[in-house]
Amino acid sequence: MSVVKRTSKNVLLDTALENFYGAAEEMGLEDGLVEILSRPERAICVSLPIAMDDGSIRVFEGYRVQHSTALGPAKGGFRYHPDVNLEECEALGSLMTWKCSLSGIPYGGGKGGIACDPLELSMSEKERLTRTFAARVAPIVGEWEDVPAPDVNTGAQEMVWFMDTISKMRGKFEPGVVTGKPISIWGSKGRTAATGLGVSACIKELLVAQNIPVKGARIIIQGFGNVGSYAAKFMSEAGAKIVGISDVTGGYHAPDGIDVKRAFDHVTNHPKKMLEGFSQPGLKQLSGEEILEVEADVLAPCALEGAVNAKNAGKIKAKYIVEGANGPVTPEADEILSSMGIVIVPDFLANSGGVIGSYFEWVQNLGGYFWTEDEYNNRLMPIMTDNFHRVWNYSKTHGVKMRRAAFLVAIKRVADAVKIRGTFL
Repeated sequence: MSVVKRTSKNVLLDTALENFYGAAEEMGLEDGLVEILSRPERAICVSLPIAMDDGSIRVFEGYRVQHSTALGPAKGGFRYHPDVNLEECEALGSLMTWKCSLSGIPYGGGKGGIACDPLELSMSEKERLTRTFAARVAPIVGEWEDVPAPDVNTGAQEMVWFMDTISKMRGKFEPGVVTGKPISIWGSKGRTAATGLGVSACIKELLVAQNIPVKGARIIIQGFGNVGSYAAKFMSEAGAKIVGISDVTGGYHAPDGIDVKRAFDHVTNHPKKMLEGFSQPGLKQLSGEEILEVEADVLAPCALEGAVNAKNAGKIKAKYIVEGANGPVTPEADEILSSMGIVIVPDFLANSGGVIGSYFEWVQNLGGYFWTEDEYNNRLMPIMTDNFHRVWNYSKTHGVKMRRAAFLVAIKRVADAVKIRGTFL
C-alpha cells in the first residue's frame, strides 16, 4: 500500500483508521479505494444558538458526518454528550459504514451529535436544541439521503422532534427521515429492544460455538441503558446468569445472579433512569471499573467507547468479550486480550441489531405497513445469527481475529459498490 495513511489525535478515529488500513492492506485493496474509503464524503459543523429557560442565550456545537453512501442513504445516530466532536463523529460514521455493509442492508454510514450535557438541560431546552439541530442539518438529511437515529442520551422523543421539524420545514410528512420513533408515531414494534436482542444473539451463538451451555453461563453487562438492559433481559430469559451490571452510578455484582427484571423495573421507574438505589439480597456494589474485572464467561461492554483499555485489559477475567457499545476495546487492549486468549466479537457485528431494526422501521415507513413485534424479531434473529457465523467461519478459515474478519467482509462489499458506481468527476 503506497497511500499516505491518515492519523488522528482522537483515539477513536485513530483506532478506526488503524483497523481499516490493516484490513485494506491484508485484502490488497486498490490504493484509490483506500483513499476514498479512509475519508468521509461529507462532514459539517453547525452552531446552535438556544434560548435557555432563564432567558440567556447559549451557543452549542453540533456535527453530522456522512462517511459513505455507496450502498445507500447514510445511517447513524446522533448523540448528546459533552465530549462530542467532529473526529468522534467521523470515527463512528465509518464504523456505521462497515456495520451496515456487514449486516447486508442498503445503507451507508453516518453519525452526528451535539456537545452538551443533557442532564443540565430542561425538557424544553432539549426540544429547542433538537429542533435547531434538525433545522441546521436539514439540507443533507432525508429518507433517501441520511437517516439519523437515537444514540447516547437521545431517544424516541428527540426523534419525534427531529422528524416534526423536518416535516414542517418541507411542508410534508416525512416519517422515514429518522428511525427510533415511538410506536404511536410511525415507530416500529421491536425497535427499542433490537440492539440488545442482537447482542444477546451474538452471545448465545458464541457460547454455542465454544460448547458452553447458555443456561447458567455467567455474564457481565457493563452499561444498563437501552442496549445493556435488553441484552441482560434476553440473556436472563435464556437461562444465563447475569452476575454483574453497571451504569454511571457504579457496578452491581451478585455471584448467584442479579434479578434482571427487578433491575429493569428499577431503572424504568427511576426519575433519571439509573440503577442508583438498586438492591437485592447478596448484591455488592463496586465501582464502574471494578465490575469489568469480575470473573465471568462473557463480558459485554455496552456503554461508551474505550471502557477496556491498556490500563485494565490485563485485569479482565472474562473468557470472551462481546462488544455491545461502539469501540469499547482500544487497539492496545485488543492486543493484550488476544495474548490472553480472550476472543472478542467486534462491535459492528455484535451491536448491529439496532441498525437492522432501524432498517425494518424505515422499510415500514416507506411502505406505510407495520409488522407485529414477533414478525420484527423473527426477521432480526436469523440475520444476526447468519452474520455471526459468516464472520466466525471466515475467522476460523483464514486464521484471523473476528474483528479483522468482520472488517474484511464488510470493506469488500463497500469497495465493490464504489468500483461499480465509479467516481463522479
